[in-house]
Amino acid sequence: MKFQRRGPSGHEIPAVLVDGVAYDLSSVTGDIDGDFLAGDGPARAQSALDVGSLPALADQEARLGAPLAQPTKIVCIGLNYRDHADETGAPYPPEPVVFMKDPSTLGGASDTVPIPRGSEKTDWEVELGIVIGRTARYLDSVDEAREHIAGYVLSHDVSERRFQLELGGTWDKGKSCEGFNPLGPWVATADEFDDPQNLGLRLWVNGELRQNGSTANQIFGVAHVVWYLSQFMVLRPGDIINTGTPAGVAMGMEGQPYLRVGDVVELEIDGLGRARQEFVSHE
Repeated sequence: MKFQRRGPSGHEIPAVLVDGVAYDLSSVTGDIDGDFLAGDGPARAQSALDVGSLPALADQEARLGAPLAQPTKIVCIGLNYRDHADETGAPYPPEPVVFMKDPSTLGGASDTVPIPRGSEKTDWEVELGIVIGRTARYLDSVDEAREHIAGYVLSHDVSERRFQLELGGTWDKGKSCEGFNPLGPWVATADEFDDPQNLGLRLWVNGELRQNGSTANQIFGVAHVVWYLSQFMVLRPGDIINTGTPAGVAMGMEGQPYLRVGDVVELEIDGLGRARQEFVSHE
């Protein structure tokens, strides 16, 4: 199933997407969140669809909000694609590189993204996002970790490289600027995918293809990442894990063509739709 949240910021309506039509889930749930995913929310949504009790949204062009309501955390994995590590000149990490991103960075798939005040090196990163469906702590195996994944989502891990790498301290401050994690257009449940380790990821800047990779190139696969993180933190329903980006970021390119006001980034992942964001000036 594919779940969305549509409408003005702060007033999104939960929806399920079927054959390109968004159906109102307000009679089933107040929101698409951890409680919905951890409980019987998807099953109740399917039952309502089966009996035809869900009306189509009146406005099928309504804004796409982030398809998940506020998670408790966004955890990110750095340098998780072999080609991305190669382009940055970094050795392959022996264990996942872990950092955090402020959950308030979430935005919709077509929302504008402000370039931060003082930014010189705002960069793009298309990423597969894991959505947690069951509380995970001290999982015993990678196989057990798979049972805790509710689904997947297209995630844009926008980064400011000067803030991240040149000003000292942790990476988090280069990752947590306002609007730096557009999400969606939908969350797809895990059963939509035969193999999450064989998904194509692509990103364009102003119509020019910049990233064209595959999750097959990940150093640490999605289930391994969930198992690993559960050894160090509790993963809760609705939490998001950004699993890294393939080669083609500005930081790794000759001339380093970082994002400027007016640039448009489009991105997509197989089975998870396409998103488009324009970069604008901060207020």
